[in-house]
Amino acid sequence: MKKIFITGIGTDVGKTIVSAIIVEALRADYFKPVQAGDLTYSDTDKVKELVSNEVSVFHKNSYALQTPMSPHAAAAIDGVTIDSKSIQLPKTKNDLIIEGAGGLLVPINDTETILDLIQSDYKVVVVSRHYLGSINHTLLTIQLLQQKGFNPVIIFNGNEHNTTESIIKKMTNASVIGRIDNEPYFDKNVILEYADLFREALSDL
Repeated sequence: MKKIFITGIGTDVGKTIVSAIIVEALRADYFKPVQAGDLTYSDTDKVKELVSNEVSVFHKNSYALQTPMSPHAAAAIDGVTIDSKSIQLPKTKNDLIIEGAGGLLVPINDTETILDLIQSDYKVVVVSRHYLGSINHTLLTIQLLQQKGFNPVIIFNGNEHNTTESIIKKMTNASVIGRIDNEPYFDKNVILEYADLFREALSDL
C-alpha cells in the first residue's frame, strides 16, 4: 500500500486537481483529513466527481469544519480542537492519496501544523504554481521536506514559466512528475488524459 501526501506551496495552487489526477492514475483511494469550509461541495466531492474508475473509495474527513480559514481558527469557531493523534488513516488495502490543507506550516492547533500529518513512510508530491513569490514558496516547502528526510517530487500547475521551473529544479534537485496546463475546464476526460500522462512516473514513487 502506497501512501502519497499532496501538499502545495500555498492555497489555491491546484492540490485538489492534482489529487484527482493521481487517484485516477493509480486507481487509489482518497482521504482529506481536514476540510475547512465548503462542506456542501467539499474537496472530497470534487475529486469524486472528477474520477472515472470504480475502484477508488472516497473516505470521510476526520474533521469537517464550517469556516474557510486556517484549520486551527476554523476549529476554534466550531468549538473543537484538532488533535493529530485522532486522525487515523482509513482502513484500506488500496493505495491512498492524502490531501493536505494549504501549505506545510498551516496550523492545525497551537503546536502542530499540516507537516505533522505527514508520516515518515509517505511519498510527498508538492504542487507548485507560478506567481510572483512562488520560487521562494516552492524552495521553502521542498527544503523543509528534505530537511525532514522526505524526497518530494513536484507537479507544476499552470502555463510553463521556464526561468521559474529551471531554478527550482536546479536548487532542489527534486524530480518533476510533469505539468498541468491552464485548461479551460477540468472534467473526467481531462483528468483521464493527465492520469495517463503521469501514471508511469507516479507508479515509480
